[in-house]
Amino acid sequence: MKKWYALFFSCFLASYVLAQNTQVSVYVSNGQQSAIAGAEVTLKTSSALTDASGTAILKDIPLGSYVLVVQAKGYASYEKRVQINLNNKHIHVKLRPEVTELKTVEINSNAQNLRKNNEARNIQIVDQTFIQRHLGGSLMTSLDRLPGISNIGIGSGQSKPLIRGLGFNRVVVIDKGIKHEGQQWGADHGLEIDQFATGEIEILKGPSSFIYGSDAIGGAINLKPVNIPLNQGLGGSVNLIGKTNNLHYGSSVNLYGSNKKWFFDGRATYQNYADYRVPTDKVYVYDYEVQLNKNRLRNTAGRETGLHFNTGYVSKRFKTSLHLSNSYAKTGFFANAHGLEPRNVDEAMHDASNRDIQLPYQKVNHFKVISRTEFKHENSRTEVELGFQRNFRQEYNRYTNHGFMPPVYPSQMSIPINLEREYDKSVYSGNLKHSFALNQHQLQIGANVDYQDNNISGWSFLIPGFQQFNTGLFVYDKLVINNSLILHGALRYDYGHTQFERYDDWFLSQIVDGNTTIYKKLNRAKRFGRDFNSFVWSAGVNYNPSKFNFKANVGKSFRMPIAKELAANGVNYHYFSYEKGNENLNPEVAYQADFGFGWTEKRWSIEFSPFYNYFPNYIYLNPTPYHDRAYGAGNQIFEYQQSSVMRYGAELKINYQLLSNLSTEFLGEYLYSEQLSGSKKGFTLPFSPAPSALLNLTWSPKLNGKLSNSYFSVDYRLTATQNDVVPPEKQTPGYQVINLQLGTTLSTKKQAFELSLQVQNLFDANYLNHTSFYRLIGLPEASRNIILSLKMPFKIN
Repeated sequence: MKKWYALFFSCFLASYVLAQNTQVSVYVSNGQQSAIAGAEVTLKTSSALTDASGTAILKDIPLGSYVLVVQAKGYASYEKRVQINLNNKHIHVKLRPEVTELKTVEINSNAQNLRKNNEARNIQIVDQTFIQRHLGGSLMTSLDRLPGISNIGIGSGQSKPLIRGLGFNRVVVIDKGIKHEGQQWGADHGLEIDQFATGEIEILKGPSSFIYGSDAIGGAINLKPVNIPLNQGLGGSVNLIGKTNNLHYGSSVNLYGSNKKWFFDGRATYQNYADYRVPTDKVYVYDYEVQLNKNRLRNTAGRETGLHFNTGYVSKRFKTSLHLSNSYAKTGFFANAHGLEPRNVDEAMHDASNRDIQLPYQKVNHFKVISRTEFKHENSRTEVELGFQRNFRQEYNRYTNHGFMPPVYPSQMSIPINLEREYDKSVYSGNLKHSFALNQHQLQIGANVDYQDNNISGWSFLIPGFQQFNTGLFVYDKLVINNSLILHGALRYDYGHTQFERYDDWFLSQIVDGNTTIYKKLNRAKRFGRDFNSFVWSAGVNYNPSKFNFKANVGKSFRMPIAKELAANGVNYHYFSYEKGNENLNPEVAYQADFGFGWTEKRWSIEFSPFYNYFPNYIYLNPTPYHDRAYGAGNQIFEYQQSSVMRYGAELKINYQLLSNLSTEFLGEYLYSEQLSGSKKGFTLPFSPAPSALLNLTWSPKLNGKLSNSYFSVDYRLTATQNDVVPPEKQTPGYQVINLQLGTTLSTKKQAFELSLQVQNLFDANYLNHTSFYRLIGLPEASRNIILSLKMPFKIN
């Protein structure tokens, strides 16, 4: 234990040690050795513009290894790791002219590869260009083209992330530095994120607890803020979207402005969609045949709005920003598969219109305020992030009595008759990070804290109200040995406390004790609290000699049990099951090993990323031989238990440039998981994706005239049969799907128009997705969908 104290004390003490500084001059020229004035030169936390002679002076730079970034209008971005010492403080950079048709390869790809090669964990980076080209019904459906990334689809407008088969509270979503907190424990609860309002997106595959704490045991999705360049005046864009499958129409309007110090960015998004179509005219809901009207899933229409506003101030040593957002959605549940017997659904009423939203449906509002402030010191940087969120979710359904619930809803009840469940979560969050360099060490010390207040309402019960407090401290060290070798190490300590509130039924139940019969309100949840704490660690290496790159990361991660796992005691109407929590559950622990192998040539590149996880005490929902008689009309009882689990798999990515304007790409993924103990020993885990491969061919012609950035792309996805299932899951047949993407930019004298067109499921294949919410009732994925998107950027001055 003394070693831990010594390490933490040394790291905190090191932040006050001043490394030797020097002045660095950077001369920027073009291929003809002509000086380039006005180029932005960035090294560490310092930046400057080149003067008329093409020279930028950066003062007070600590000796060490850094990434030098040089950007100038009309030239390709330059990024290279340099070693600053007393003998190397004058640098000459030659910029190449920007080549429009190779912009993605020459600029974005190189910059992303450099960051990926310096990161010990497996990371994928995409931006709004990727989102625009692969636009889906939600952010996660737009991202699931990436290997190792999938989603739990909930109709056409909602989905939640899966990374390497892990989801729910095992994947963290970070929005502008703050952990996004909704009701992510529910299979039918989507992610309340407007995909049009995101900047760059980082997907961290594999355990990331040493940075983000509990819930990042499976990975993290980091949504960066939109980058607003300074001194740009006023501008913005208008996005128009249309989809044929669910008669979707929507728009997202952006307006930004900036001068030398201040900036703002606002966005408003609206989407409206009807019931979506599937390639079948009937489905079977628990062996009952349900006929579909014109292949549409009745009551899956929705309305979504998003309002966003960012503003901030930037100076040489100080940067601050304030982000406000409010996302609202009203979406229907497939009426034949939510809480009611399928034969009791008024199908004529639902089929009268494919745009109305009848019972059952949900309304979700997510309000968020985030403050981000950065202080640049002489040799270090301090970042402070503060956030407040309120997630307010209401689920409406016709009142249906189960067990001893009264057949007629009492008139004196204060809860509305159609309010089945209500969840009201308020979250207060704070992050503090201090980064500094000490010789060849790039150190970061940080702390995270958040407090949640969760309240419930409604005539149905699943989990009680609760309060939760979490805090964590971490230290991270990146040791740059040389330009090719980087070592990583991290330690973190977390503490959490969850306090549950007592809940008693609002109605009387009959209790028979021998010859005595009494009526009383049963206790569903008692008042109790749990404390959790854990040490986690991580160690990694990057080795990037020339064309070859290698990375490895090993470590320990953890996750605290969530409220549903500890205290659930009610009917889950989506699965017609009765779920019971286990208040004695221990935190999940995972030991992981992640690797990455890459090779890059002029015309081709390859990335191979194998991984292995071991969970000594994985938490899962286990079916029992018992049935509930008091509340669920005989539904089978499921209880949360723990068992040891082993998981391994890999992702493969290959790119090849066939011709200057013709390229091909292969993406593959494989995952195997097995429970090593418990009643489900030998079975896999729920929602385990089947092996899958995607083959892409992209043609990017150079067209004369007013068209630029044109592309035509074909994706062929082949997914294997998923035979490894855990009851009550069913095996899922394999399938093949073809998607098309094409787009171009049309430029006139005054306006540019960015057009993109997608055809998803080109041949209208009837297939099941093993990670879909509705897969349990054999509901196929959506029919052919044509998506047209038009983006019109504009400048006012």
